[in-house]
Amino acid sequence: MLTEILKQNPTDAFARYGLAMAYSSEGKQEAALAEFATILQHTPDYVPAYQMSAQELLKASRTEEARERLTAGLAAAARTGNAHAASEMQAMLDDIV
Repeated sequence: MLTEILKQNPTDAFARYGLAMAYSSEGKQEAALAEFATILQHTPDYVPAYQMSAQELLKASRTEEARERLTAGLAAAARTGNAHAASEMQAMLDDIV
């Protein structure tokens, strides 16, 4: 269903996020990361994509990339006023710094 939505609207961040999360739950880490990257390319203020992609990067032991993603996510959270996500991402960042 999500792929059908994306065929009609490839930049639909919500559908692409759902697809990324499905890939993640199936253990398809690279596919999930590719979907998160696409979201952030087209919708740079879609804050959940930063947080979840950082988690995927940490699972893959790609710590420096996760740190960069969290830093960018904190900036997006500040732009959008998403204090809750900022708090969670800051805690993740504090754990890896």
